[in-house]
Amino acid sequence: MSITHDEIKKIAHLARIKITEEEADATIKKLSGILNLIEDMKKVDTTNISPMSHSQSVTQRLREDIVTETNQREKLQKIAPEVSGGLYIVPQVIE
Repeated sequence: MSITHDEIKKIAHLARIKITEEEADATIKKLSGILNLIEDMKKVDTTNISPMSHSQSVTQRLREDIVTETNQREKLQKIAPEVSGGLYIVPQVIE
């Protein structure tokens, strides 16, 4: 698959990028290489390959879900300026 000079100019215009002729030529080479690689990858037979969510077989180490601290709500609400129904009352900031 090849990309034309006009297409590069149009893409640059849409992206609001000023591009010189030399930059356009270099961009054509790079994009053509990428598009050719994609075309080559499309030719690979993947019928017996299952999709993967990650390129490596890794698992996340998880800790046990155990309570490590006691409930200190009453202790902390005793020192709060204002509490109502077990909730902290704060001044309104946004009208």
